[in-house]
Amino acid sequence: MVRPPARTAEQRRRDTLHRFEHDEDAWVATGDGATPYLVPLSFLWDGDTFLFGTVSSSPTVRNLRPNGRVRLAIGPSRDLVMVEGSAEVSETDEMPAEIGDAFASRVGFDPRALDGYAYFRVRPHRVQAWRESNEIKGRDLMRDGDWIVPG
Repeated sequence: MVRPPARTAEQRRRDTLHRFEHDEDAWVATGDGATPYLVPLSFLWDGDTFLFGTVSSSPTVRNLRPNGRVRLAIGPSRDLVMVEGSAEVSETDEMPAEIGDAFASRVGFDPRALDGYAYFRVRPHRVQAWRESNEIKGRDLMRDGDWIVPG
């Protein structure tokens, strides 16, 4: 199998931001210290953070409330973006109307219209992107919340 050549770090950052702006779903991983929990959820990227909506009694929200630690996987396994970040949970009635409207328009459902839903916003701290083994070296695009690859 012929593998494509490795992308430059700058191209990987552009491709990553394109994925953030155009993909609809991410795998969201949280844990309670004993049991990991993984679920696919739709998101809205605002240029700095990801916004998700889910059932407030879900394991995802229960895991996020005490520590906010979260990991996201966006894209297929051969064109993957991994995001480590911190999340803050908010109730649907705390969401400003324009943000709730943008979320509903983007993902196709409105948590504000359902009982027992909450939002959580993820601020990325680390972003990695790679397609093949030739992109493992230099896969870090963001560390400690700062892009380390020029945009």
